[in-house]
Amino acid sequence: MLIDPIYPKSFASDNHAGVHPDVLDAMTAANHGDAPAYGSDRWTTAFECQIKEAFGSEAEGFAVLNGTGANIVGLSLMLGRYDAVICPESAHIATHETGASERLLGVKLITVPTEDGKLRPHHITSRLGALGTTYEPQPRVVSVSQVTELGTCYSPGELAALAQTAHDSGMRLHLDGARLANAAAYLDCDLRTLTTDAGVDVFSFGGTKNGALAAEAVVVLDPSLAHAVPFLRQQSLQLASKMRFVSAQLSALLTDELWRRNAAHANAMTARLVAGLEGLPGVSLVFPAQGNAAFVVLPKNATAALQSRYLFHYWDEDAGLVRWMTAFDTTPEQVDDFLDDIRKAVGA
Repeated sequence: MLIDPIYPKSFASDNHAGVHPDVLDAMTAANHGDAPAYGSDRWTTAFECQIKEAFGSEAEGFAVLNGTGANIVGLSLMLGRYDAVICPESAHIATHETGASERLLGVKLITVPTEDGKLRPHHITSRLGALGTTYEPQPRVVSVSQVTELGTCYSPGELAALAQTAHDSGMRLHLDGARLANAAAYLDCDLRTLTTDAGVDVFSFGGTKNGALAAEAVVVLDPSLAHAVPFLRQQSLQLASKMRFVSAQLSALLTDELWRRNAAHANAMTARLVAGLEGLPGVSLVFPAQGNAAFVVLPKNATAALQSRYLFHYWDEDAGLVRWMTAFDTTPEQVDDFLDDIRKAVGA
């Protein structure tokens, strides 16, 4: 079945995928009768209990509407008026959120160049020279993405090292978990291993890219911060009046590890795609494909031919670098058809 009269399949983003049937069923089940608004409903209570089951008894979960909003709410808990955030220069908060953190929170983003989208402890310590200097913004939060914007994953040990470095310097660790499920599926671990056990203070748990309609969660692991979330969520325009429908989506993903099944399938489809590229002339994988994204250099004539039939975008047009993404609903047949057309486009 075509998703569009022009493109047989989008490989541009997991945001292009539809909604998982179990998530739709959960929303339909919530759509009977009246229920209290703004989260005072049984679906939200169930979701909040599931957050504690997944991340620990001290974890507090708050449903929000989108990923940028989740980052704004999460970061706002930990930042003052003269504070700064250390993050990779490729971070979503620095590149694809229209300067929301700087505009809405009034904080400085201190970006660090990285080879693979991942911060290391020395990146953090190299940016701490201004601590205590009254005429420079003060680093207060380290923010990383899991999976990174370049498709790479932090191991539990790498996250723990970042948390230790941040905490030793009087800072906190924030994690943009838009694709946290994909990282846990790739690393074959549970969600808690990459968050609570690693020393993360605040993170987002992404749903929209993994089968939800519009649902993300802000999860707070530091009990001293959680009390402020209801106020900041409302102030940040992230409090849904009919919260039961947002909570029902997240609850569905957390039930019987639907989040893992969706993410593991998406990852497997990217792995299938990458395996099929081996040996093709002029085609090279730039970063390890550890989640559901592949960054590939193609001959530009091949890219033009493929873009006439498939939706995907350049990541760096000058370098001929494109990004291909798969999702929970990508099928092996769609990947194989795409590979056939890639082979034709490069003359293999």
